Amino acid sequence: MGAALCAASLLAASPAALAQGKPEKAKVTIAVGGKALFYYLPLTIAERLGYFKDEGLDVEIVDFAGGAKALQAVVGGSADVVSGAFEHTLLLQAKGQAYQEFVLQGRAPQIVLVVNNKTMPNYKSIADLKGKKIGVTAPGSSTNIMVNYVLARAGIKPNEVSIIGVGPSNGAIAAVRAGQIDALANLDPVASMLVQKNEVRIVSDTRTLADTRAVFGGNMPAGCLYASTSFIQKNPNTTQALTNAMVRALKWLQKAGPSDIVKTVPESYLLGDRALYLAAWEKVREAISPDGVMPDDGPATALRTLSEFDAEVKGKPIKLDQTFTNAFVQKANAKYK
Repeated sequence: MGAALCAASLLAASPAALAQGKPEKAKVTIAVGGKALFYYLPLTIAERLGYFKDEGLDVEIVDFAGGAKALQAVVGGSADVVSGAFEHTLLLQAKGQAYQEFVLQGRAPQIVLVVNNKTMPNYKSIADLKGKKIGVTAPGSSTNIMVNYVLARAGIKPNEVSIIGVGPSNGAIAAVRAGQIDALANLDPVASMLVQKNEVRIVSDTRTLADTRAVFGGNMPAGCLYASTSFIQKNPNTTQALTNAMVRALKWLQKAGPSDIVKTVPESYLLGDRALYLAAWEKVREAISPDGVMPDDGPATALRTLSEFDAEVKGKPIKLDQTFTNAFVQKANAKYK
């Protein structure tokens, strides 16, 4: 899908509609599911460095236990925009709801599926997970989608395991240590902390571009900002301002050193171990999008993944060009080079 198609997908928005101007809606609420994860680091950077304010926005970020809950906030009307997984735009379209990604944060999911050494010391293959309890950030979130996909490839149906929401941070760690779950799909820095302490073993890893392509067979878009197409239509300047701030944060991250990251994020993000946090950052660094642009094969990869196990998506005539637009990031990249 080329740039022309991506631009066209913005519901035929005219150049005038995309012109830089005062945000139609200056106060914006963004829902996110697990803000302290590296998956959402660009959002934190844009917030902490004042990039949203520089664009004339007053942004409130509301943090939920997982991406599915953040999605519910936007659908329910308590938030305007989601910082979450791109594949949710496909799931929403399958249900007849029009939502669109407008700036990509991650070009790899960064999700790690691990097994609990305490409850599964004799683990040998994915087949061993049948009938087991698997922790995810929240049911329906991208971590759950990753689990379903990996299981489907091994011939295990979603209803043949128990999915348990354990949150994106300390709750997930506690669930592993208490033996409440047999496996866990989570992200860094949580995954790295558990691996380093030899409490879990990695089953499937999508923290690098190479690993992601090996798992999904192509580029798998991950964290992004998305909103209803009606919000984007009514608030093109607001959408552009949000995109500008995020692209600026993405470019800052490309140049930032370890000390820059640590000085910028809240202390709580480090989980009490600065060295581990920075080591984990180096593992996922390339997963952060350098420019916010959706890769050409990304939407198709996401659809193929969901079609492996989701009956609501499989066989549905999903219009991929309506699930994303690169129009705003193109303008943002022209502004911030």
